[in-house]
Amino acid sequence: MNRPAALAVLLLLAVSAGCTDTGPERTTLMVIPAGSLLYPLEDIEAAFESQHPDIDVRIEGHGSIQAIRQVTDLRREVDVVAVADASLIPDMMYRPMPEGDGNYTDWYIAFAENEVVIAYTGKSIGADEITQDNWYRILSRPDVRVGFSNPMLDACGYRALMVTALAEEYCEEPGLFEAIIGGSFDPPLQVDRTDGVAEITLPELMRPAGDKVAIRDGSIYLLSLLDAGGIDYAFEYRSVAEDHGLLWIDLPPEINLGFAEHADDYQKVHVTLGFRRFQSIGSERIGLPIVYAMTIPADAPHPDEARMFVDFVLECFQDGWPKSGTATVADKQIFR
Repeated sequence: MNRPAALAVLLLLAVSAGCTDTGPERTTLMVIPAGSLLYPLEDIEAAFESQHPDIDVRIEGHGSIQAIRQVTDLRREVDVVAVADASLIPDMMYRPMPEGDGNYTDWYIAFAENEVVIAYTGKSIGADEITQDNWYRILSRPDVRVGFSNPMLDACGYRALMVTALAEEYCEEPGLFEAIIGGSFDPPLQVDRTDGVAEITLPELMRPAGDKVAIRDGSIYLLSLLDAGGIDYAFEYRSVAEDHGLLWIDLPPEINLGFAEHADDYQKVHVTLGFRRFQSIGSERIGLPIVYAMTIPADAPHPDEARMFVDFVLECFQDGWPKSGTATVADKQIFR
C-alpha cells in the first residue's frame, strides 16, 4: 500500500473510532418490582432517565415473594425492591445476611394501595350475565375456568385465597371456597374456621386437578391466558385490570382487601404457605389492606442512585402520576 493510501485508511479508522465513542459509561440501576407495577413503572423509568441520562434503569418484574428472594436467596445485586405487600419486607428482609454485615434491609416506605377484583373478557363464559351480586355463583360453575397466581411466589395469589374465603362468610354461601378454588386441587385445599378466623394451610406443591383452576407464577402472567380464552376469570389487582383494558367486577369493600376501615374484617383470614423455606420468615400471611412498599437492600451496588429513584417514584405517586391506575397511600384512593 502506498503512503497516501495508508494515510487515508488511518484517517478513516480514526473518524470511525470517533463516531462510535459513546461517552461516559452509564450506571445500571437494577430495580425488581412486583409484576403489577410494571405498567406504571414504564413511564416513570422513561421520565427518570430523561432527567438522569447517566443512569440506565433496568426493571425486571416478579411476584412479590420472588422479587425479595432475588436478594435474599439468589444474592443478586439489586438496587431497589418494590412489592405489593409491605409486610413481606420486614418478614423476609429484616434478618441477617450470611456475610454477617447486618440485615438485608432495616426499612421500607409505603407508597400506594390497590384492591382485588375479578377480571374477565367479553369471551368469558358468563360474561353477559355476571354482576357484583352473582359473581361468586358464576365462578362456582364447573365449566367456568378460574386463574390466580402462585401463593408461594406472589402476593396476589394468597390474596385470591383470602378473598374467596372471606366471600364464603360474607355471601353466606357454605362451600363457596371449595367450589371456586379448593376442590380443584389434589389434595383439596380446605378452610378451617376457628374462633372466627378462617385458616388455609397450603401444601408445598400445589397441583390443580383438572382444568377448573389455572396457576401462574405471577398475576400478570394470567393476562395472556385470559386473553386467549384459557381461563374465563382471574383474580387480579384493580390497577392491572384497568391498565390492560380488561372487564372486571368490583368486590365488596369488606372482602376486597382495599380499604383500611375494613382491616378488622380482613384479619379474619390467614394463609400459611407450605414452602419449607418460609417456616422461619413469615410463612403465615394475615389478611391486611393492600399496601405497596419499596426498599433499598443494604448491599445495593448503587445506593445513592437507588435513593434518587425511590424519591422520584414517591414524587410521581404523590402527584397522582402516571395516570395508569396509581395513587399514593396518603390519598387513600384505591388505584382510581
